[in-house]
Amino acid sequence: MSAADDRLDPEEARLHAYADGQLPPEEMRAVEQRLAHDPDAAARVADWRRLNERLHALYDPTLGEPVPTRLLAAPAAQRWRLARVAAAAVLCLAIGFGVGMWWRGPAAPARVATIAGVAERAATAHAVYAPEVRHPVEVTADQEAHLVAWLSKRLGEPIKAPKLTADGYDLVGGRLLPGSDGPAAQFMYQEKAGGRITLYVKCLGKAARRETAFRYDSAGNVNVFTWVDERVAYALAAELPRERHLALAEAVYKQLNP
Repeated sequence: MSAADDRLDPEEARLHAYADGQLPPEEMRAVEQRLAHDPDAAARVADWRRLNERLHALYDPTLGEPVPTRLLAAPAAQRWRLARVAAAAVLCLAIGFGVGMWWRGPAAPARVATIAGVAERAATAHAVYAPEVRHPVEVTADQEAHLVAWLSKRLGEPIKAPKLTADGYDLVGGRLLPGSDGPAAQFMYQEKAGGRITLYVKCLGKAARRETAFRYDSAGNVNVFTWVDERVAYALAAELPRERHLALAEAVYKQLNP
């Protein structure tokens, strides 16, 4: 099969979407069942995931690096040269991205980059506040009605805190968080043994796509299931095995979409 034919193969595209965590829960389970009986496909998926991990390990550290002082203080002529170099780098990156997307198959929806950013912020917020003992939330669960009304007003969309008591987790409370382009919210839940999970909520505005797709990411010990529903992105962050985590994500999703 040629690269072009492979690019158009729906099943191959589905495997890529599974490797990137971009399938609804029921499709994820179906693909997992297929992989259990298809060692060749399972090996390809494992290779793609290892490649993603290597790329993240190689390039993610540069995201937090400060701009060198010598560049900030560069004279105008030097800044112009740097701008031209940067433009060339962006062009190369765009070309490389296009080639990469041609190689891996049909282009993913435009919202994927937004979901990736939501997942990253959800993981960071979870790592910061989940271990907190005295002040894990701004508003506690005994003021749930006020909490939900306040966060809904600040986010500009009606949101709610799912009930997870039947799944072993009680609401601790929530807080308002800063987002990349506006506020976000975090609901925190705790089980009897003390383990905590957090639900990050971010309104994406009218430009958001309406399809729902689950994405699974890991950042250290924190794993995140992220999805978009209408104009709102949700990210359930936890330090749990994947299957248990997925079951909780499905419980949240079903409550938000009865």
